[in-house]
Amino acid sequence: MRYSREPFFWSLFSAGGVVTAILIPVMIVVTGFLIPAGTVSFLRLENVFGNMIVKLVVFGLAFLTFMHSANRIRHALLDMGIPKSLFVPVSVISYVAAIVGTVWAATVILN
Repeated sequence: MRYSREPFFWSLFSAGGVVTAILIPVMIVVTGFLIPAGTVSFLRLENVFGNMIVKLVVFGLAFLTFMHSANRIRHALLDMGIPKSLFVPVSVISYVAAIVGTVWAATVILN
């Protein structure tokens, strides 16, 4: 039996999809509707997001969302028929972009 890393990346894809599907709509409602309507004050939200645990949750959300997107883009390109010789470069580019996005999110969250 040949060793494969695919289960690890599919688990990140699955976790990212679930977390993104649950938390992103909540964040859209809070930041897009409740704050402008005055239901939630910006100061209260700033206090909540100042908590280190909340920052870690947001970082985890960003990490899993980027990994989910990288896997989806990689497999979409393969399904569209790019040559098999480009499989490794596409994989490297998509996951490096996800890691760069995660590092960027970490710098934004921690500042």
